[in-house]
Amino acid sequence: MTFIDKIIADFASFIWGLPLLILLIGGGFYLLILSKFLPFRFILHAINVLRGKYDNANDKGEITHFQALTTALSSTIGMGNIAGVAVAISIGGPGAMFWMWVSAIIGMSTKFFTCTLSIMFRGKDSIGNIQGGPMYVIMEGLGKSWKPLAIFFSVCGLIGALPVFNVNQLKQAINDILLIPNGVEVSFMSNLIIGIVLVLITATVILGGLDRISKTASKLVPGMVILYFILVLIILFVYKSEVPKYLALMFTDAFSAHNFKGDTFVGGTLGGLILLGIRRGAFSNEAGIGTAPMAHGAAKTNEPMREGLVAMLGPAIDTIFICTLTALAILVTGVWQTSDSNGVSLTANAFDNAIPIYGKYLLLICIATFSISSLFSYSYYGTKCMSFLLGDHNKHFYNYIYIASIILGATTSLNMMLNLIDSAFALMAIPTMISTLILAPRVLKEISLYKTKYL
Repeated sequence: MTFIDKIIADFASFIWGLPLLILLIGGGFYLLILSKFLPFRFILHAINVLRGKYDNANDKGEITHFQALTTALSSTIGMGNIAGVAVAISIGGPGAMFWMWVSAIIGMSTKFFTCTLSIMFRGKDSIGNIQGGPMYVIMEGLGKSWKPLAIFFSVCGLIGALPVFNVNQLKQAINDILLIPNGVEVSFMSNLIIGIVLVLITATVILGGLDRISKTASKLVPGMVILYFILVLIILFVYKSEVPKYLALMFTDAFSAHNFKGDTFVGGTLGGLILLGIRRGAFSNEAGIGTAPMAHGAAKTNEPMREGLVAMLGPAIDTIFICTLTALAILVTGVWQTSDSNGVSLTANAFDNAIPIYGKYLLLICIATFSISSLFSYSYYGTKCMSFLLGDHNKHFYNYIYIASIILGATTSLNMMLNLIDSAFALMAIPTMISTLILAPRVLKEISLYKTKYL
């Protein structure tokens, strides 16, 4: 396992190199300029679309704008916001958060383009149902000669959609917060039992299909965001004198990299910090990766730009809002400097410091809700990829692979699972961003048509 862990870690470091950084961030910045900062100019209109003001039951698609966003958010608002931020802070210090913000701001533009395209170029699966996602955008928008790129995305998506990181961190939270403090011995067997329980919960929901997934997610996501928000506000109130200092430090440390402990990149620690922030930001909000377009591509709408506008709210909610709350909770309590913990355990220490006795248990409720809702959405992404590769009649086989991987996530190390998903996300970003950049001019025409009709 140590040998496999090293191979996966080395590959993750290799694939997350300068070319991918240029493709994700450079490409996203190009789209932001190309659209003349549209995500920020039309944010109020996007909120009205999300509220259902323009919903039409006769439009093509399976789910509403709101359900599409919550299905996408139930995968992005999850352990990336709790454990992913903790990993970023423990390695990069306060400055890592600034580069996660940069990733999110640029990611809003990327999400707008990728999800607009997912409606513009919806394709049909093997039984004639309308589907969306990068693989269909490539086939319908670029043509059948580009099919190898669509296949490449779908194969990588089968791995990227596995729930191993979320399960791994939920297991770690249960161990550190519930079992160990109460004298229960943590072992392979106890981890296996946790995995089996999660298998039973997940199988009940995901075998019900997208309708059950979207309805479950739309109920869970708003509630878990509110609960988590209240808990972090309590922490920030307890440590209110520290908040201004750390907000300022997020900016200053972003360029000095004084607290960075990771590997250098492009010759220096600042480069390493920037890469860390972008990598963790991409893991958190998935902008440019290609998962969200699969959920948004199923929305009931005949106006592609509407879905793009709804989708662009995702990185703002996910990274700028929720990740910042997590980062502040970890920073103001001081646990990032006094604890050797990493991942979700570091966040748990922060909650325990600020809200003794109850804090860590309330966090565990949030973590369980975040993780389990993420399990529902990722299974949908994987079955979409399997359907594209092997036909709709074979997509259900992915659910069995998916369910089995829950056991893997529950019984392996944090680093191995994090590097595995990081690697898959990096590979998925290549076809997603290439197709988006090529088809971007088509989105500009769609913007002009939409403005003429509605704005």
